[in-house]
Amino acid sequence: MPDFADLFSGRAPQYAEFRPRYPRELGAWLARQAPATDLAWDCGTGSGQAAGLVAEFFARVWATDPSPAQLQSAQPCPNVEYVPGREGSSGLADGSVSLVTAAQAVHWFDRPTFWNEARRVLRPDGLLAVWGYGLPRIDPLVNAVLDRFHGSTVAAWWTPERRLVETAYRDLDFPFPRLHPPEFPMQARWTRSALLGYVGTWSAVARCRQETGSDPLETLAEPLAASWPDASVPRPVSWPLFLIAGRRNP
Repeated sequence: MPDFADLFSGRAPQYAEFRPRYPRELGAWLARQAPATDLAWDCGTGSGQAAGLVAEFFARVWATDPSPAQLQSAQPCPNVEYVPGREGSSGLADGSVSLVTAAQAVHWFDRPTFWNEARRVLRPDGLLAVWGYGLPRIDPLVNAVLDRFHGSTVAAWWTPERRLVETAYRDLDFPFPRLHPPEFPMQARWTRSALLGYVGTWSAVARCRQETGSDPLETLAEPLAASWPDASVPRPVSWPLFLIAGRRNP
């Protein structure tokens, strides 16, 4: 596997605090589609947002990530075991899991290696589900500010992997026949500072800081305040969530 490009460890506590949570309906749907709810593997778990969701519906979740800092920042959960690991080395036995997930992560993987590992650890008819989400949507004025920041201010610091997210995984080389899941609304109520905290976790922001020594969020704060004057009032935020899922062939 290629070396792990660690773009998130430096702000792992912020990642744990500001990354959005996934809708509970998604976890319930995954549980219904899986052949059992005994054991799931969440690969690239980061600070455990997906692992915590899956743990509501599965007896055990084995959650791996190559970043010790991310795992240390993950929310403890009695039926989630956080373990250092890459996409090709889960540490799980052949045919031992009913569900494999990767949330906002598979675009970073060596995907052929991950597909092979998922195929190895899934039992027959086991479910593989990968998902991600696009830019947050608030209202036309705030959206325009975020779009300019994403597509202009930090555009040079997005890596090629980001393209898969921008196209909602449409060109993903998924290895199993695809199911047709419903849409799952992904929503929250955030203050302006929470939104800034979230943008601060973007990989392009981290790379810009590392390579220039300056913080691009300083250029975002003023136009964001102009489009969202009352910083103390939480506002509805939504994300377009995209999901690809399929069952391992027997």
